[in-house]
Amino acid sequence: MIDHAHDLDSVREATERLLTAAGKLDNAALAEPSRLPGWTRGHVLAHLARNADALVNVLAGRPMYESAEARDADIARDAARPLDVHLADLRESAARFQEEGGRAADWTRTVELRNGVLDQAARIPFRRLIEVELHHVDLGTGYELEDLPDEFVRREIQFLADRFSGHASLPPVTLTGGNGHTLRTGGTQGPAVTVGGPAWDLLGWLAGRRSGTALEVTGGPLPALPPL
Repeated sequence: MIDHAHDLDSVREATERLLTAAGKLDNAALAEPSRLPGWTRGHVLAHLARNADALVNVLAGRPMYESAEARDADIARDAARPLDVHLADLRESAARFQEEGGRAADWTRTVELRNGVLDQAARIPFRRLIEVELHHVDLGTGYELEDLPDEFVRREIQFLADRFSGHASLPPVTLTGGNGHTLRTGGTQGPAVTVGGPAWDLLGWLAGRRSGTALEVTGGPLPALPPL
């Protein structure tokens, strides 16, 4: 069962870790490339702030973004701001998200995200947690996939396995981790493939943060995952 209040607390804690790490940077470091192609660290921080406001929109029943073009333009506009402006924006947008998430509401209701994606309102705090945790890693400041909380890693692997489940471009895939658990994902056609390894390497591959070369694959080559 999804516990949105627990996830809101996790978002708050993850945001504080991110702010602490970002606060150690300077303006020159913000202009350096992040681990995301084409984005500086400033782009990552700008995206995180605007994503918080976008998820406030989702919880309030408004469109997540005005348009894809407006989303990209906002990130490009804000990327080159000084560090103190980024930090203030991150704190204020995070506070708005927490305030909206703390309102009395029907958390079983269906809400709409980008590109017509539908989800239960109770899952939105975890979606925000994904943004904060993975983009913290993307900053390239020393916070790695291995540093992510175990609970988050487990749940994010499940989340991504669910996302790729039934995808026609993928063969049937079994994921196996060091904890002995197995998950099924992928499509229904073609030879079945088993992919195993440490949980953070599985997460890195599924989330597009690692190539998957550290994983053990049997039954065929490592599948090429569709874009997230």
